[in-house]
Amino acid sequence: MTDIDTGTSSHKQIVHTESHSPVEVVVGRVVYYVLGVIEVFLGTRFLLRMLGANAHTAFVQFIYSVSAVFMAPFTAIFKTTVTEGAKLEWSILVAMAVYALIAWGIVVLIKVISPRRASETVERVEQSEDTTARR
Repeated sequence: MTDIDTGTSSHKQIVHTESHSPVEVVVGRVVYYVLGVIEVFLGTRFLLRMLGANAHTAFVQFIYSVSAVFMAPFTAIFKTTVTEGAKLEWSILVAMAVYALIAWGIVVLIKVISPRRASETVERVEQSEDTTARR
């Protein structure tokens, strides 16, 4: 804020600066966020299977049921390796890689199509006049 003193009246000038990200950047962030959520569920599923977690506990059942939706297209790609109660479900790693490639492809496609590359900065100046004299 800037004060300009002219003797009998005071002028005040307020400058508001706003930065707006392009819609394409926001959509890209949302895509990567959704990918992150999917990857966390799949990665947790992989670790629980590998460590031989008890499938009858509520948390493990929750992880398995949520991640099963994302695993559906990949369930029969590889055989599950079983050793002493631990299961190595290799198709989970394939699913994680495929989802990462899909998300990356969507973000790159958005960047190719979008005309803007950077955020826009908007400045707005407000001026007011104070008629009370300063002495």
